[in-house]
Formats: sequence, C-alpha cells, structure tokens
Amino acid sequence: MRICIIAPEQFPVPGDGSVEICIWNIARRLARRHQVTIISRSTSGLPATDEAEQVRIIRLPSGTPLRYRDSVLSYLGAAEPFDIIQVDNRPLLLAAVKRQHPATPVLLFLHSLTFVPPGSRIAASLALADAVAANSRSLQQRLARRFPGLHSRLRVVPLGADLSRFVPVQPQEKARLRAKYGLAPDFTVLFVGRVIPRKGVPVLIRAMHRLNRQMPARLLIAGGGKPPYIRRLKLLARRLGVRVSFLGSIPHEDIHSLYQSADCFICPSQRHESFGLVNVEAMATGLPVIASSNGGIREIITSGQNGYLVKQYRSPVPFARRMLQIGRSPSLAARIGLQGRTDALQMFEWQHTAELLENLYLKLAPQ
Repeated sequence: MRICIIAPEQFPVPGDGSVEICIWNIARRLARRHQVTIISRSTSGLPATDEAEQVRIIRLPSGTPLRYRDSVLSYLGAAEPFDIIQVDNRPLLLAAVKRQHPATPVLLFLHSLTFVPPGSRIAASLALADAVAANSRSLQQRLARRFPGLHSRLRVVPLGADLSRFVPVQPQEKARLRAKYGLAPDFTVLFVGRVIPRKGVPVLIRAMHRLNRQMPARLLIAGGGKPPYIRRLKLLARRLGVRVSFLGSIPHEDIHSLYQSADCFICPSQRHESFGLVNVEAMATGLPVIASSNGGIREIITSGQNGYLVKQYRSPVPFARRMLQIGRSPSLAARIGLQGRTDALQMFEWQHTAELLENLYLKLAPQ
C-alpha cells in the first residue's frame, strides 16, 4: 500500500514529542511491507526531503497550523495518489485533507483529548473521518461520550515501546550509567515527561520529602518546561530539602540510559492520561512503576503485579508509601520490574501497533 502519515505541525519527525515518537516507530515498521511517506514540519538542520529505514520524510513549511495546512494540501495536490492517509491528532487538518481528497480513505489517530474539545466545528471535522483510532479504551470511551455519532468508527490501537532499546541492564552497567549521571548509591526516583502543572511534579517533590524522612533518596526530572514554573519547583524542592536534578529535555534516542540508571519510576499525573507511553518504557526497562490511577494508565498497570496504581494521586502520601516499600525491598522491586518487562514484551511492542493499523488500513482501502 502507499501510505501517507501526516504529523502535527508542532515538532519535526523524527522527534522527541510522544506523538512524533509514535509516528516514527509505526512508520518504520509499516515500511517493511508498504511504501510509507511521513509529512512533517520543516526545521533547521534537517533536509526538506529525506529517507531513513525505507521511510520517505517530506518536511514542509509550518509556523502556524494554517500555514502548515496549506503546505500539506499543496503537497498532496501535486503528489502521486496514496491508498490511505493518516492524520495524527489534528481533526481540523483531517477535514481539510478529506475535502481535498474525498475518494481517499482518511484515518484520524488521536493521542489525547487536547485537540478535540466539544463543539460543532470539531464534530463536523470528525464526521469526515473514515475511521478514528484512539490509543486506549479510556480515550475511546471519552470520545464516544463527547461525540456520540463517532461510536461506530472508533477503534483502539494501543502504543508500544522499542523493546530492543528499553531493556533491563546488569548491575555493572547500571553502576556505569549512574556514574555518568553523577548519582550516588542512594535510591533514585525518575520522572520523565513535560514539566507542566498537570503532570504532578509538585506532588512528587512533596512525596520525596516524606520518603527522605525514612531513607535517603534522589529525584531525577527529565523533561522541558517554562522557566518560571521550573524555578518554582526548584524553590519548593530547596525549601523541603529534596535532592533533585532537573535534567531538561533529553533526546528520546538517549533516554533509555536514564531509565536504566534509576531504581523506580513515578508518573503522578493529575489529569486524564490517554495512554502514558513513559510507563511502558519504564516497564520495558524493568523499573517498578508507581503511577496515578487515571485514564489509559489503568490499562497498562495492574496494581501489585507489574507496578502500583495510586488512587488518591493528588496526595503525596500514597506515592511516598509505595516508594518506601520499593526502596526497602530489593526483592519486591525485582519481582515488580520483571513482571513489567514480561508484560511489555507480550502487549506493548511497536510491531503490534503497526499491525493493528495495517489491518484497519486494509479494511478502509482493500487491495
């Protein structure tokens, strides 16, 4: 099949945003059997036309959603026709593409509720999609409630991780990585994600403060955020005496080594998470995961088996209690981590995601 995947206008592909990570990992697997083209935004340092792992990448002028839409439509109008077009996370862009190419099946792959607020304009755009893929049952259910007419065209396509890269390491390699990041032997807790209010970093810092009353521990925070918010978090940590390293944004191609250097992974999200890709990456690395019990995270973690879910996730107390439990029992940490790795191998491989999408494509555009 000739497949076109249209990335959002915000970040380039390959890239470090979760949507861009998904697009790249899916495309490179689909390209083993199909002709795959990714349309992405242009960015300095990357060519306008590129090819990697048999995937053709077209980078177009962006800057604003409107300019990017016009760039995409202009390219599609001049390109050889595709058998299927997938648009990720942008229903308004999907609608424009479908109006220009009414005979081509167009699929919308949604990764969150951010770009599908209630309203007639979005509902009209979604009505043009031949199918809508959601990355979790939780997102599927919320979309169905918000847009009842969409129910029959909704499909669930869970995400994955690169299980050859996110792997557990032996103690000697772990020690080397910890030295690389300047970490003492103390219990090390990791957070990976955007450093924004909804991700719950203040709750985590307060949980670390409680944990430190019982055992020495250090917090690593990998992810970018606005400088004023980062300053407030650093001030909170300093006031509470929490040892924390704000590492900033780390390229996704290097992030696996950070997971491998930690002892525990925390995802204290304070609002609905459609999927929670970082939890799968941590599980695949063999890390015990402690995460908020909300949204699609509940479809990844079975509490007490491959991690722990925190129901009262607005409070630091249950996070601190679980971290102490993990920190004091290496055998428990090893058992939880091993089960997480096993479950990731069985359920969260990118090849499985690609095959689910491939089956959906074939139903929309049978050969």
